[in-house]
Amino acid sequence: MSQQPPRRAGAVRSRRRVRRRGGIGPGPDSPGATGPGSARLGSARPPRAGGCHERGRGSDAEGHLCVPWGWEQPAGMVGYDPEATCVSTVEAAAAGSASGLVTRVLVSPLDVLKIRFQLQIEQLSSRNPTAKYHGILQAVQRIFGEEGLTAFWKGHVPAQFLSIGFGAVQFMAFESLTELVHKATSFTARDSFVHLVCGGLAACTATVAVHPVDTLRTRFAAQGEPKIYLSLRHAVVTMYQTEGPRTFYRGLTPTLIAIFPYAGLQFFFYNILQQFSKWAIPAEAKNRANIKNLVCGSCAGVVSKSLTYPLDVVKKRLQVGGFEHARAAFGQVRTYGGFLDCMTQIMREEGPGGFFKGLSPSLLKAAFSSGLIFFWYELFCGLLCALKSPDSTKRKEG
Repeated sequence: MSQQPPRRAGAVRSRRRVRRRGGIGPGPDSPGATGPGSARLGSARPPRAGGCHERGRGSDAEGHLCVPWGWEQPAGMVGYDPEATCVSTVEAAAAGSASGLVTRVLVSPLDVLKIRFQLQIEQLSSRNPTAKYHGILQAVQRIFGEEGLTAFWKGHVPAQFLSIGFGAVQFMAFESLTELVHKATSFTARDSFVHLVCGGLAACTATVAVHPVDTLRTRFAAQGEPKIYLSLRHAVVTMYQTEGPRTFYRGLTPTLIAIFPYAGLQFFFYNILQQFSKWAIPAEAKNRANIKNLVCGSCAGVVSKSLTYPLDVVKKRLQVGGFEHARAAFGQVRTYGGFLDCMTQIMREEGPGGFFKGLSPSLLKAAFSSGLIFFWYELFCGLLCALKSPDSTKRKEG
């Protein structure tokens, strides 16, 4: 019998060193595979006994080193995953807050444009001489000329409170709900339908928690010069004294009606696109996970916003109710008696196109904000995993 070449043993040792550096443990086709290789194959159930995470130690049953899974980001970290249990729900909330904060700074100008377009009664056309805003470039030039560069960050302080609070509650609730579904039902947490329902419920929870801040943000972004509200505290006191506490929840009904399908579809399409990317992207390009997350998030945001946009217009119209005197400089103003009355008046006076005013900047904002939210969330979760010691890669409860 011929002997193996002398380099054989060295090759085995070399492969083991590669495994230790990559943290993939057994090969991707082996029964106990728990690393990136198995994640790419789409395994949806927890690793078998003896794997890295069930053992709760820094190595698996064969002695291979386990590194934090999220750092390499072979698959999305959005939602509970029994195979990638290094981020707790509290850490998910922290990552959601951080992603919301960074994203808000970058997309605030588009948000101001969108709100201005949504609140304009006149048709958004250069053929209409009474319309203040005609298009994106014209609106940018006019706002800059009349109000200065800082106008594109009007209401930025309440908007930051909104983004930080919404991101924290949404991602924490989404993690908790997907984990509950995985453990209490026959569905797996990585199922797209689960992400649709849990994403919608998580967003509704976050909306109820931060809606007063959203109303404040809308008022600040909508006011022109001279300003009605001089500061955040002044706005809160004035609105409470003149309109009562219920004014902070104006537009809540259309917001909840719109946010459930919007957020649900956002998480749904993000999950679908992540799964599709595993099949479509060549293996040598899969280390570019951050770019993939950005693209998947942007596409999910555009599709979801397009399908739910009319409800967002109604919400914005209702949120500025009682604020008509500050809107006089922007053109016509209307008073709405509620959700159905607002829809009826828009349809009668502005036609079906009235429900899609501001769609262009809104889609731009949705592409940037949704893509950046998922991009930063995945990145921050990966960093949290990488900063942990190998002994703490197992999910902490709560």
